[in-house]
Amino acid sequence: MPKPSTRRVPVRMPRPTGSGRWLRQLHFSAFSLVMMGVLVLAVVILAPTIQAFLVQRQQISDQQHAVDRLAAQVDTLKDQRARWNDPSYLRAQARDRLYYVMPGEVSYLVIDDRPPAATKDQGPVTSKLQKTQTDWVGSLFGSFMGAGLTEATPQQLSGTPAPTPTPTSTPKK
Repeated sequence: MPKPSTRRVPVRMPRPTGSGRWLRQLHFSAFSLVMMGVLVLAVVILAPTIQAFLVQRQQISDQQHAVDRLAAQVDTLKDQRARWNDPSYLRAQARDRLYYVMPGEVSYLVIDDRPPAATKDQGPVTSKLQKTQTDWVGSLFGSFMGAGLTEATPQQLSGTPAPTPTPTSTPKK
């Protein structure tokens, strides 16, 4: 009797995915292992050297900026020294700082003995209208009363010296 024919059906195996697939295709030779070792050794040896080189370059850059800053300061001081060697600048500084005057000139020095204006208890700055905290009617009344009841002469109030009376001779009879 004849045997029934058996037919074989190919079964497809799942392919490995991810790292397993390329790892199987990787073939290491002695040369590639030696080259990887040399590469790792180069990184280990050169990394600290490169890091030190970069640190030194940064320090050089910082020092160069400091030198540039100091050179600019030296230029400013040279300009200032040249100004102080100018007689007209020296004369102007003596007038302003030390209150010197040239012969024949009269210097007036005004000293303000009033206390500085007090800016206490001011409200916040706003665009809305606010009620003021001062009594302007009372201060106006006080000003009128002070001006009306004073015994000072107009010259004393204005600050000008009063003319001194000169003696006059009276004719004899």
